[in-house]
Amino acid sequence: MLDKIREGASGIIAKVILGLVILSFVFAGVGSYLNSGSEIPAATVNGEDISSNTLERAYQSERARMESQLGEAFSQLASNEDYLANFRQSILDKLISDKLLDQKAEELGLRVSDEQVKDAIFSIPAFQVDGVFNNDRFQTLIRQSGFKVTDFRDNLRMELTRQQLSQILLGTDFTLDSEARHSLQLQKQTRDARFVAVSMDEFAKNVSISDEERNQYYKSNIANFETEEMVKVAYVDLKISDLMEKVEVTDADVNTFYQEHMDNYQTPEERRASHILIEFGDNEDAALAKAQDLLNIANTGADFAALARDNSADAFSAENGGDLEWFGRDVMDPAFEEATFGLQNVGDISEVVKSEFGFHIIKLTDIKPVQVKEFDEVKDEIAQTLKHDKAAELFYEYQTQMSELAFEVQDSLQDVATVANLEVKTSDLFSRSTAPADLANLTVLDTVFSADFIAERINSDALSVSDDHLMFVRVTDHQDARTKSLEEVTADIDAELTRQKAVAAAKEWMIALKDSVANGDDVTAKLAEHSLEWQVQAGVGRYSGAMDSQLRTELFKLSVTDSRKIVEMANGDVALLELQKVNPVDTLDNNEVKAVAQRLAMRKGQDNFSNVLAVLKEQADIEYKRAQAAN
Repeated sequence: MLDKIREGASGIIAKVILGLVILSFVFAGVGSYLNSGSEIPAATVNGEDISSNTLERAYQSERARMESQLGEAFSQLASNEDYLANFRQSILDKLISDKLLDQKAEELGLRVSDEQVKDAIFSIPAFQVDGVFNNDRFQTLIRQSGFKVTDFRDNLRMELTRQQLSQILLGTDFTLDSEARHSLQLQKQTRDARFVAVSMDEFAKNVSISDEERNQYYKSNIANFETEEMVKVAYVDLKISDLMEKVEVTDADVNTFYQEHMDNYQTPEERRASHILIEFGDNEDAALAKAQDLLNIANTGADFAALARDNSADAFSAENGGDLEWFGRDVMDPAFEEATFGLQNVGDISEVVKSEFGFHIIKLTDIKPVQVKEFDEVKDEIAQTLKHDKAAELFYEYQTQMSELAFEVQDSLQDVATVANLEVKTSDLFSRSTAPADLANLTVLDTVFSADFIAERINSDALSVSDDHLMFVRVTDHQDARTKSLEEVTADIDAELTRQKAVAAAKEWMIALKDSVANGDDVTAKLAEHSLEWQVQAGVGRYSGAMDSQLRTELFKLSVTDSRKIVEMANGDVALLELQKVNPVDTLDNNEVKAVAQRLAMRKGQDNFSNVLAVLKEQADIEYKRAQAAN
């Protein structure tokens, strides 16, 4: 089919759209949209390979998504090789899971028809305009993404088949009405409670720390007092973006560039055509005869769109009367393209054209001539391009000069900075994990924490931070990793021991209070010792914000037979919590019961899905072919 011969350039919009397509399925896998062109497998699952190319593309796609979402935070994580190795492994594990699901679906004989695939494509919002499927948009986005339409359909069919398996597992569980009602009753139940909390500060003032306790804590927690190796550096940044501010571009420069590169500002001719495709089938001569007959009919003035709808093997274009939308050169099959661009006038019909996919009858429906952008439209863009080019020339010129000076005068970066009129910046002491943003680059960190580099205290070579950013550094101070002395951490130890003792004393006091309450004693005087009184909360819901979340969580763990609990609060305070009454729900809304039943059934289904996948992995023959280095 002609869809197989359409390919376009990849672009940001297409990648975004494909992301939306992937998200439109519950268990859509990253890797199933990726063609595997490598013969070297990353893993083998029951004899079927997952290529290294598939893994690499899935890894790069997911990494780009993470970088877009997390920004600098992900860059910090990505500087850790162990993290990236685990990240890559998680992607491979996902691809393995997808492969196992595909194999199980095939074993069960699950199938997706052509009509189901077509309906799925028509329902994807990314391919719709004003809520209606738009073939123009579909064809354009698929071409921009670098896919062939048939490959996209095949991948989508695989996703839909996998979705069938998911729905089998998710949709076969159910929840009894009594289960749902019981669950909803527990969710909507409220409780009456009272509590009293004493601050550890009330007891901290009476705490004393002995030398023996201090020494013992220091010895028992010696690992907590180890410091990381730290360096202080001087450095010089050279960036193309900074140099762009220093270069000048004249109007004459811009105009000359425009005249010399006019082709860059022309939109090539595009044509719009409709076609009828007759596939070869088992009898090429019969196919040719049929195509010739249709051409003869078309040349009599018959409705070409109707002929295409009734006869074309290209199902998607046939839906639209054979319309192929706009396309330029180097998109279609060479023979098809030559015939289309050889037609002179709108409405002309070609002779029968043979391609590797069958015989075509082509009708030219529109011509979009070459369009040239006016100078005023592009002059600012050209100016920026010229500035960047001039800055890049300076960048490489400065790099050479600065590298020479960094080597010739090794104990200072001042001469290096002077070349480009830059400043020598200095950092505070930092470790690998606390590097400032300017220096948080793996190449830079490996250099400044190199033992030889630290010992020599000389200028580095030019370190590439990115394609348009390099750096020269030298270590000016260094501290070895060491264990802090007891004297250095005495204040921290005393603070921690004071906190522990104060909390213990507060808890001991609260235990006595709990016993008194359990015995029915009047505790008013005991509470007055610390100026405390009971705090009463009525009708506390499971998700209510009226009570501290920690106390609320513990409240719903209590029962009428075990109604009191001492709670150590996150801030060090200690509370006595008492359940006084459980308030059941009298009536339940049937719609809420149904919603709860659906959620419970879905949760059971998800558990089943996870369990089935775990069993498939346990029973599968999975072989990791080679280690994948994180890039």
